[in-house]
Amino acid sequence: MATVVLLTFTGLGLGALYFLVAAGLSLIFGLMDVLNFAHGALLSVGAYGAWWAASGHLPGAGSGGAGFALAVVFGTAVGTVAAVLLELAVIRPLYTRPREQILATVGVGLAVPALLSAIWGSDARPFPGPKALSGTFGLLGAEVPLDRPVLIGAALVVLTALKLFLGRTRHGLVVRAGVEDRAMVTALGIDVRRAFTLVFAIGGAAAALGGAVGGLYFGSVDPHQGTSLLIFAFVVVVTGGMGSLTGAALASVAVGLVQQFANYYTTAGLGDLAVVVLLAALLLVRPRGLTGRLA
Repeated sequence: MATVVLLTFTGLGLGALYFLVAAGLSLIFGLMDVLNFAHGALLSVGAYGAWWAASGHLPGAGSGGAGFALAVVFGTAVGTVAAVLLELAVIRPLYTRPREQILATVGVGLAVPALLSAIWGSDARPFPGPKALSGTFGLLGAEVPLDRPVLIGAALVVLTALKLFLGRTRHGLVVRAGVEDRAMVTALGIDVRRAFTLVFAIGGAAAALGGAVGGLYFGSVDPHQGTSLLIFAFVVVVTGGMGSLTGAALASVAVGLVQQFANYYTTAGLGDLAVVVLLAALLLVRPRGLTGRLA
């Protein structure tokens, strides 16, 4: 029983990371029809921003409770700024040219890890997490790391905030209307481009937050962390249904749990294969994924 509890919390924690990356992917694709292959780079930027701040380079930030929270906020902010710059400089000029758009984002996705490697080296850097989250708590005989509930909580907060933004705020409604009929919204005097930039910023913030708190899960940061997580984030988006936040949340849980249980009860490494098999089986039954709509 203790093993099942530990694997469940570990899988949910990993699923939370997948969701933080996949939420931005799903939001950007569902609302803007943009496949952003540089999304993993935003996670890496957020991770290194939080690591840099928590290492004592940012006044007030550190590995303590409040200091670590400030470091996470800083990393998320840096990733958000990077997302806005990416949209303005790379994506916006290519909205009507999807092929060039894909090539450009792939290039950025390769360039950012190379830049991080050039600045801080290619080796993983230990992540200075707070001491308060370095221990474990007992549950049904299992010793569960304290950072797992933090990751799960962060994912739930992001999911709730995104759904409220899209359904209850003026900006969210403008974004949805702009997707349905951009010409009409523009004729009403609303700048749809600003709304799309806001969507990119929100998606980038979620990914950067995933990188900032992901250091707790992995215990370190490295330049290619975002790239490896991006692969499974795409699996989550396709499994959940392109453009569906609810589907992405459900798929994140499924993928994280399948990986952990398959790796433990079979040969290590088969968890990745099990996820691919799960995706293939689901698409045979439901080609649009679990939901296939933005909800």
